[in-house]
Amino acid sequence: MAYTTINKSTDYFNTVTYSGNGSNNHTITGVGFNADFVWNKLRSGNDDHRLFDKVRGINKYVESSNATVEVTDAILSTNSDGYVLTDAGEVNSNTGTYVSWNWIANGQGSSNTDGSINTTYTSVNTTAGLSIVTYTGTGSNATIGHGLGVAPKMIIIKSRNYAKDWTVYHASLGNTKWLELNGTAAEQTNSNRWNNTSPTNQVFSVGVDSGVNGSGYTYVAYCFAEKTGYSKFGSYVGNDNNDGSFIYTGFKPAFVMIKKTNETNDWFIQDNKRLGYNAANYYLEANTNLAEQAYSDIDLVSNGFKCRSTGGGHNDGNYIYMAIGQSLVGTNNIPATAR
Repeated sequence: MAYTTINKSTDYFNTVTYSGNGSNNHTITGVGFNADFVWNKLRSGNDDHRLFDKVRGINKYVESSNATVEVTDAILSTNSDGYVLTDAGEVNSNTGTYVSWNWIANGQGSSNTDGSINTTYTSVNTTAGLSIVTYTGTGSNATIGHGLGVAPKMIIIKSRNYAKDWTVYHASLGNTKWLELNGTAAEQTNSNRWNNTSPTNQVFSVGVDSGVNGSGYTYVAYCFAEKTGYSKFGSYVGNDNNDGSFIYTGFKPAFVMIKKTNETNDWFIQDNKRLGYNAANYYLEANTNLAEQAYSDIDLVSNGFKCRSTGGGHNDGNYIYMAIGQSLVGTNNIPATAR
């Protein structure tokens, strides 16, 4: 049985659903902490995903569903239980329904000098395995400090001032491969992304591609380390059967993002808060602006997730995933697995 240092997962990650009202200073509550990273999506209509963080400034967002540059708008401030929105339709249209996935790091953070590039800011929560890093590219092979103390399993990078596609590293694919968060493409091979070098407990490596390290361009990197009983970053092979593959995480997932790697397909996101959760689990696609869709591709169960269809998005090829947990911890910090 796995042991965990996180007794209450919602102290570090929480999903919140809300309705917009179209007015300025709209307060959203229920997060449970002062969030450092907010990923927001309109559920009831077609609109892009917005990703905010305090390292860049909480009022700035980038969009996982396209390659556009950073925009300033939408969130005015955060507080101990949520945040305050402007009247921007992207996050607060009247009668619109929304979901936000919220993480805690360490505020804006400070510069990290472990790599050949000194970061502008690195905000780290080593307990939960999250690091948010901003830096300026050099155009030469480089290393960048992440502050996690262990090697990250997943890194998601976006250029802030240059309209360039997102770049994703996943340990299951290795240091020669990368994925595009705002696209459907299968895994791609290119030494100019990660310089064919795996992350260490101090730094991650970038090559010379402008998506991760163009000279003078600014970037944000979201780095995730695996934490027993709380987070898992792995891979699996689908069996193309309605009695689908079971993926063990060691905890009950609260958030799962899945991407097929051997063929083109979308990035599917499920969570445990939106209507339809088990057995018609609603999903959103990180790479599109589409509204929430009702489907039953996976069930979130007490110790992992179970594929429930032959659909190509989840169960008929090779896949990578990230899962954030909802462990109920028993004695000796052992995650309980009862539903």
